[in-house]
Amino acid sequence: MKLEKITFCPDGEEPVEFFVLEQTRISGVNYILVTDFEEGDGEALILKDMSKDDEPDSLYAIVDDDNELKAVAGVFEDLLEDIKFVQ
Repeated sequence: MKLEKITFCPDGEEPVEFFVLEQTRISGVNYILVTDFEEGDGEALILKDMSKDDEPDSLYAIVDDDNELKAVAGVFEDLLEDIKFVQ
């Protein structure tokens, strides 16, 4: 399976590329699960779309609230049966 690759451009830093494993919308908020490697084990991050609906570009932030992270990780684990998060 070919994964979508996205590039993030953090302010004042070099662009970083990630592969999108899955995306979901919970309570009107978009979340994406990304990894740094297309195949095999790698670092995974859950990112939350912080942009407004009328903005042309998405603005993502790493989910760092423990309760939110646990809830969204559970949804991604249900969506992707072969994914298990280790904290």
